[in-house]
Amino acid sequence: MKSTSSAIHTYDTIVVGGGIAGLTSAAYLSRAGRKVLLIEKNRECGGLVNTFSHNGFRFDAGVRALEDAGIIFPMLQDLGIQLETVKSPVSIGVENEILHVRDGSSLGEYRDMLARLYPESTKEIDDVIVVIRKIMKYMDVLYGVENPVFKDMKRDREFVMKQLLPWLPKFLLTVRKINKLDTPVEEYLDTIIQNRSLRDIIAQHFFRSTPTFFALSYFSLYLDYFYPKGGVGQLAQVLADKIRKEGGEIRTETTVTEVFSDEHTIRDDHGSEYAYDNLIWAADLKTLYRLTQTEGLTRKEQETISRKKTTVLERRGSESIFSLFLEVDTPLETFREIAHGHFFYTPSKRGLNETHHADLQQLLSTWQQADRERVFSWLDTFTAYNTYEISIPGLKYPEMAPPGKTGLVVSLLAEYDLFARIREDGWLEEFTAELETRIVRVLSK
Repeated sequence: MKSTSSAIHTYDTIVVGGGIAGLTSAAYLSRAGRKVLLIEKNRECGGLVNTFSHNGFRFDAGVRALEDAGIIFPMLQDLGIQLETVKSPVSIGVENEILHVRDGSSLGEYRDMLARLYPESTKEIDDVIVVIRKIMKYMDVLYGVENPVFKDMKRDREFVMKQLLPWLPKFLLTVRKINKLDTPVEEYLDTIIQNRSLRDIIAQHFFRSTPTFFALSYFSLYLDYFYPKGGVGQLAQVLADKIRKEGGEIRTETTVTEVFSDEHTIRDDHGSEYAYDNLIWAADLKTLYRLTQTEGLTRKEQETISRKKTTVLERRGSESIFSLFLEVDTPLETFREIAHGHFFYTPSKRGLNETHHADLQQLLSTWQQADRERVFSWLDTFTAYNTYEISIPGLKYPEMAPPGKTGLVVSLLAEYDLFARIREDGWLEEFTAELETRIVRVLSK
């Protein structure tokens, strides 16, 4: 039961979670004159958009670059926020073939690169390129006008009449076409590609079951990447600064421990209590349902929350991302001769084939706690044929690494169930070390 406290702080809105969603909502509410409190459990805000320092290196702990998508820059402009950025060009590599993506014409170079790697599959390659070109045109339509969300529609009549209204029919037609590409990319590619290795090279750096439209729009997305000077965490920093400037409060290293929904109050791990008119939960959804007390609500309200709680808590992890942060005693120029600062690299054109799906599921379904060598054998194949997302922050902004050295962030997709099983068996640290060793060995070759 909730204890009575005389020191309850009252706010119009409390935002729980200091990721970009929480920061953005708090920034707009603060600007609108609302009394706002943002609560973040970590020392700094940002969530997956954050940057940290270590030994003079600066690393991006979550996303490696940002993409405007017609949202970020208009939002910052609307809020009156200045953010210094540079372009974050992308390179794509398979074995010794490396392509530097410059503009839309690079898609033709990508086609030629795949044709050199898979000369027996040029027809299939051409079919895929046709689809990618079509999707790139859809992307041009989607972002064909400035995002109307950040426009004053009543005052900016010229924008409405000359840009928005002529664009809307094209937008609606394009959305209908996009909806036809909502199938998982693996299934879609199976309909036009028989060469399994070629299919994997195109698809394996996406999460499993990524919709086809999003997956095959990557060439457009690569051209949209940008990087804040000082790291992606600068975006979170300027939003936090805006909140404080507008009179909003931010409390970091603070965890919400209870939510009393009937009284519109919450309690944190420091024993403080806060009352709210509105609560925005921009943190882990499972945590919200675990913490929420429903006593005092009507029976119907309690039943509704209980059903939602059951649904949410039954959700489980699938694929995640494993990242390795490397501090290398090699100058940036060495890496600049190879690739841009955002590099998708596959060491072998063979691709993973069934290693990451059928073979892994077979491994998990016949799991034996002591059979570590079998796991390590699978890991050899997994790391040799995977696709790596390699970020080199110093190539985007030189001050991200000490002179004469280079920081790298190497990431790959990882199966949640595998890590969970190994953690349960008590040898996660050993497994992680073996994974790191293999990643370094493969990329060093």
